[in-house]
Amino acid sequence: MVSQLKPLSLAPSPSSIVRHPLLQTVEGTVQVFTAAHRNFFTNVMAQALRIADQGKAVLIVQFLKGGIHQGPTQPTQFGQNLDWIRADMPRCVHTPEVGNDEREAIKDLWLHTKAVVARGRYGLVVLDELSLAVNYGLIPAQDVVDFLQQRPPQVDVILTGPAMPDLLLTVADQVTEFRRHVLP
Repeated sequence: MVSQLKPLSLAPSPSSIVRHPLLQTVEGTVQVFTAAHRNFFTNVMAQALRIADQGKAVLIVQFLKGGIHQGPTQPTQFGQNLDWIRADMPRCVHTPEVGNDEREAIKDLWLHTKAVVARGRYGLVVLDELSLAVNYGLIPAQDVVDFLQQRPPQVDVILTGPAMPDLLLTVADQVTEFRRHVLP
């Protein structure tokens, strides 16, 4: 037999609402993967694919890669949980010398990235070779810091690239540096 000592109210006051700890939003992290060389992206991709396979929406943004007529309006989709976008430019950038069209394409991709991340759809965002885009003067470092601080709280972000600026390292929760080990 069940008895009720107090009548239930259908509209509890805000001060009486207690949320279960497991229902709280888990705050996302900022991870940095850096190396002197540019060929460690496979490790980050494996992590992104694993997370997408678990049902979390993933966005991969490649700022310095082009050549496939993609751009922000034409993402490549891998399954239902992984979107991959590149700058809408005819080549990949390997040096700080970029043309005005390439500079504009990278700026458009950065603005698009900030807008879609702010909507909160993605659980993981990979910003590939962001350090080079910052070091080449294509994206301001402080703008990246502002983006990281203003993103929805549940979004994890991975920053990659060689020579990660110190300002970005200071806001990271985890920094992983890949080094080549040469045996004697």
